[in-house]
Parts: sequence; C-alpha cells; structure tokens
Amino acid sequence: MTQIQNFLASANDTTVVKEQPSNREPLKHLLIGSRRTVTSTIHYLQVIGYADVGDWSEPIPTGNVGEFMSILIRQILIK
Repeated sequence: MTQIQNFLASANDTTVVKEQPSNREPLKHLLIGSRRTVTSTIHYLQVIGYADVGDWSEPIPTGNVGEFMSILIRQILIK
C-alpha cells in the first residue's frame, strides 16, 4: 500500500460503540498544500480555538512535488 493509501485507510478507521443513539457524526477536514502552508493553518486553527495542533495527523507527501496533506476528524453534533 502506498503512503497515501495508508493515510486514507487510517482516516476511515472508525470504531462503533453501541451505547445509545448519538446525534454526532464524523467530519473530516483535509488540508492540502505546501508543508509550510499546512503547518501554518494547523497552528492558526489552534490560535482561534478550533483544534489543537496534536489533533491533526502529521503532514505527509501527496505525491505531487512540494505538496503535503494532513487530516483532522471531529465529531460534530447534528440537530
């Protein structure tokens, strides 16, 4: 499996815990850009209180020259 396939496969791993019905659904944020841009955006999102730096995956190369990606999966409350 390529590095990108591993990345996407791990992003799709979900553990289903059947306790009670939940109104939460996963939302995946994907940043794609230069390593500097991805890292800068991750830090900005921490500054504004949206997500901690440690919540994001490590940036990995996309296969395009100079391009990286990082993913964050959040559980969003759906009303």
